[in-house]
Amino acid sequence: MEKQQPGSSDVGGKCQTDKLSEEIVLAKSGLVNSISTLTLLDGRNSEEIGDSVYANETNDVSLTIVKTPVSQLRKKLLVLDVNGLLADIIYRSPKNYKADAYIAGRAIFKRPFCDDFLRFCFEKFEVGIWSSRNRRKLERVVDFLMGDMKQKLLFCWDSSYCTTTRFKTLGNRYKPLVFKELRKLWRKSDPNLPWEKGYYNESNTLLIDDSPYKALLNPLGTAIFPHPFKFDMDDDSLGVGGELRVYLERLALAENVQKFLELNPFGQIAITESSHDWGFYSRVIDTCVH
Repeated sequence: MEKQQPGSSDVGGKCQTDKLSEEIVLAKSGLVNSISTLTLLDGRNSEEIGDSVYANETNDVSLTIVKTPVSQLRKKLLVLDVNGLLADIIYRSPKNYKADAYIAGRAIFKRPFCDDFLRFCFEKFEVGIWSSRNRRKLERVVDFLMGDMKQKLLFCWDSSYCTTTRFKTLGNRYKPLVFKELRKLWRKSDPNLPWEKGYYNESNTLLIDDSPYKALLNPLGTAIFPHPFKFDMDDDSLGVGGELRVYLERLALAENVQKFLELNPFGQIAITESSHDWGFYSRVIDTCVH
């Protein structure tokens, strides 16, 4: 997954490359005294990389190619939940409402603008899915929601990758309480993950989940918690100009995920020691085996 650093190229047939200094010198009289910026394109992501260009005291122009660190070239990793974010999945379709699909006895209501939102995500980020559903059900839902776009996913994780506990959620006494530990991605706990260990970390990874408790084992500033989508909502959050879409457009340009989230809170508040239910969650955390 490491991006290839941009190489050097001839300019107007007048370039001479010094392999040690990686400078390209263009000697040509009559040119302007200075050129401000030379733009190179990373062929893999078509991301523009500005290279400084300097003019000497004569009419000769010296082009210095400044290598951009790989850490600045990579796309951030976006880890998407499914239910509550891309769709509303419920036990049965209510009267006067027709679901978009029925899978494994569940009614699937696809969120408005979901397709366009996914195309946007794949353009601006590296994308993976992480759901607390079992694999068989998850694969069928992802097939329906994403179609051929699922081939672009870096991974599609189900409940087997979640950290389990012996507790049930506060909102549903039958629903197991599980965590999504981003360290499993950062440490490449699954050898099939298509990057080197440490390639992703706190600075370039974002989990999006409508359940704040699922991120309790992660560092602060690595997840946002949009309010859950419900099938009967008039919702445009994923569309152009929508709340979540605009937020991610800004995040894609940010240097550091944690710093951006600190300055730009979004959605539900993260669970912390000051939260009303911290006593319960602290007991859950204490029982987790790392």
